[in-house]
Amino acid sequence: MMDADSFTRYVASFVEELVSSGVEKVVISPGSRSTPLAILMAEHPSLTCYINIDERSAGFFALGIAKSQNKPVALLCTSGTAAANYYPAIVEAHYARVPLVVLTADRPHELRDVGAPQAIDQLHMYRNYAKWFVDLALPEENQSMFRYAKTIAARAVGTATANPAGVVHLNFPFREPLVPNTSLPDLWTKLDNRGTYLHMAKSNSLISNEELDSISHLLNRHSNGVIICGEHENDNIASEILALANHLKFPILADPLSQLRAGKFNPHFVVESYDSLLRDSEIQKVLKPTVVIRFGAMPVSKPIMQMLKNNPDITQIVVDNSGVYRDPTLNASYFITCDEVIFCNELINKIEQKPINAYYQAWHEANHIFWKRIDEELQQTTEMFEGKVVKELQTYLPSESNLVVGNSMPIRDVDTFFGHTDKDIKLFANRGASGIDGVVSTALGISVEQTNPTYLLIGDLSFYHDLNGLLAAKMNQLNIVILLINNDGGGIFSFLPQSKEEKHFETLYGTPIGLDFSKVVNMYHGHYTKTESWEDFRVSLLESQTKKGLQVIEIPTDRSTRVKVHRDLLEIVSREIRSVLKNYEG
Repeated sequence: MMDADSFTRYVASFVEELVSSGVEKVVISPGSRSTPLAILMAEHPSLTCYINIDERSAGFFALGIAKSQNKPVALLCTSGTAAANYYPAIVEAHYARVPLVVLTADRPHELRDVGAPQAIDQLHMYRNYAKWFVDLALPEENQSMFRYAKTIAARAVGTATANPAGVVHLNFPFREPLVPNTSLPDLWTKLDNRGTYLHMAKSNSLISNEELDSISHLLNRHSNGVIICGEHENDNIASEILALANHLKFPILADPLSQLRAGKFNPHFVVESYDSLLRDSEIQKVLKPTVVIRFGAMPVSKPIMQMLKNNPDITQIVVDNSGVYRDPTLNASYFITCDEVIFCNELINKIEQKPINAYYQAWHEANHIFWKRIDEELQQTTEMFEGKVVKELQTYLPSESNLVVGNSMPIRDVDTFFGHTDKDIKLFANRGASGIDGVVSTALGISVEQTNPTYLLIGDLSFYHDLNGLLAAKMNQLNIVILLINNDGGGIFSFLPQSKEEKHFETLYGTPIGLDFSKVVNMYHGHYTKTESWEDFRVSLLESQTKKGLQVIEIPTDRSTRVKVHRDLLEIVSREIRSVLKNYEG
C-alpha cells in the first residue's frame, strides 16, 4: 500500500503544473475516487473551484467558462458513468474548438474488468472527440514520477489550447487510501527550480508567396465578391476583416457569432440581413457573388449554405488557421491554412484598393431597406412575436453585456432580427454540434466573470433539457437573466416539411410539455416573472438590471401563428427590395 504522503506529492505535482500552464478554474463534480485531485485542487491558492453536482451540466458549465474567457478549464469527476455524462459537452467542445482538460478518476488496473463496483471501461471513452488521451501511471514516490506528472499536465494544457483548441482526456487510476495529506510542507514547491516545468510553445501558420500571388490575381479579376464571417476563435480578427472589406469593397455577411454585429466600429461594410435576402430567388439572382472569402465556421444561415452548395461556379476561398477542413458545401476552390490576421494584412499589402461598384451598392441598399422596413413593421406589432423580442433586447440590453442564444429558433431569430448596434454586446451560442442540451449551464459558465451582465435567450424545450443546470446559479451565487420564450413546444418544426404531417405532428414534433416553470425557478431560489405585453417585458427587463441572482422572464408566444407572422413580415420587406434591385440587374 502506498502511503498518503507519496501520492500527495505525485498529485500535487500534477495540479501545480496544471496551474503553471494556464489553468485558473476547475469544475468539480464530487465523488469518492476523485478525492486526491479534488482536495488538492481546492487547496491550491491559485485555482478557483466550482462545484456542479450533475456531470452533464458540469461539462457545459466548464465549456461556457472556457468559451467566454478563451482559456483552458479543467473538469473533474469520479469513476463510472459520471465520466459518461460529460460526453455531450465534450462533443460540443470538440466541434466548437473549446479547450477543456477532462480529468476522470478510475479504479486501479487490478480492479478493472473484474466486476468491481463503479468500474467501467474509461480508456479512450471519448474516442476521436478527444485530441489526446492518457491513462496515467499509478502514483509512485520518486522524482522521475513527479516529473512525469508535471510533463503530462503541461502537455495536456498545451494540446487542449493548440490550434484547433479542443478536449484532452486524462484518466487517473487511484488506489486507496484516497485522502491526501495537505499538511505536507512545501506542497507546491517548484521542481528543479523551474517556474513552469514545461513550456508548450504556440505558432501561427503563414501563407506562401506563391499562394498569395495566386489569391491576389484571382481577387483582382473579381469585383462581385463578399466576405462571409462565421463564429471564430480569434479575438483580434474583427478589425482585420473590416479593413480587408474596406480595401476590396466586399460586403461582409456577418453571422451573429462573428462579433461583427455589435460594437463601436463603422458598420458600413457589414450586412446582417443576408439570410432573409438570399431566401428570395429574385434577390439572390442579383446578389449572387462570383467570389467568396470565408472565415470561421459555416454561418447559421441555411440560405447561405444552399447558395454556396448549389452554385459551384462561385469561387470559394476558405481561410482557417487550424488546417482542419470545414466546408460542408464541398465546393471550396481554395483552402488556406494561415493565421487569419496575417492573411488579411498580406492581402491588403498585395492588392490595390478597389473602388465601390454597383454590386456592393446593391447589397448595401438591400440591407438598408431591410432594416428600415423591419423596424417600421415591428413597431406596429402588438403580438408577442419572437422577432420583436430580439429587437427589444437590442434596445434595452445594457452596453458591455453577454447575450447567450439557444439553438433551434432563438439563434435563427437572432440571425434574422439582430442588426448592428453600437453597444458592446458579445453573442454566444453552442453551434459546434448545435444541440439544445446544456445551454443553461453554458450560459451560467459564461456568467462566471461577472464584469459584464449575462443574458440567455432560450426556448422552453431547451430550458427543460437543462433544468438541473440552474443549481449552479444557486451554489456559486451567479447572476443571470434568462429570457424564456415559451411557445409550448418545438417551434422550429413548424417551418419544416414535417409540419404538413398533421396527423402526428403535435405528438412527434410539436411536443407541447405544458409546464409551469415558475415552480422550478422558485425551487432554485430564483426570481420569476411572466410577461403579458411589451410594456411588461420592457419593465421586467429594465428591473432585472438592478437585481442579483437567477432571474427568469417568461415570454409566452403563439406557436400556431408564428410561421405566418414571420413569413408575412419578410414578404412585405422582400417585395420592396425586389423592386429596388431591378435597377441593378444585368
